[in-house]
Amino acid sequence: MKNKIKKQIIWIPRTLIVMYILFISMFALDTEFGLGFFMHLIPSFILLAILIFTWKKPKIAGIFFGLFGIATIFYYGTYSDWRIFLMISLPPILAGILFYFLKNPKH
Repeated sequence: MKNKIKKQIIWIPRTLIVMYILFISMFALDTEFGLGFFMHLIPSFILLAILIFTWKKPKIAGIFFGLFGIATIFYYGTYSDWRIFLMISLPPILAGILFYFLKNPKH
């Protein structure tokens, strides 16, 4: 029973990151379909690739997504408005913390 719960809990940060990737991908929809559209999707592709490569290594995923969230605080200046901080910076920080402290159950 405990192992089943642990297997389900590890999906929380993964789901959070996938939802975050979908959220930032929505910003590409304001451009015309073509090169500009794909240029706006580059961060989404990078985050998706990192999620795939760190799928079985939650500690590495935790470090990366935590640092990514902290970088968004300074790069986008989300410290100036708490609502923007909640939307842009908090999801990867929270997912990073969850990834880092949750143990990956044996499959």
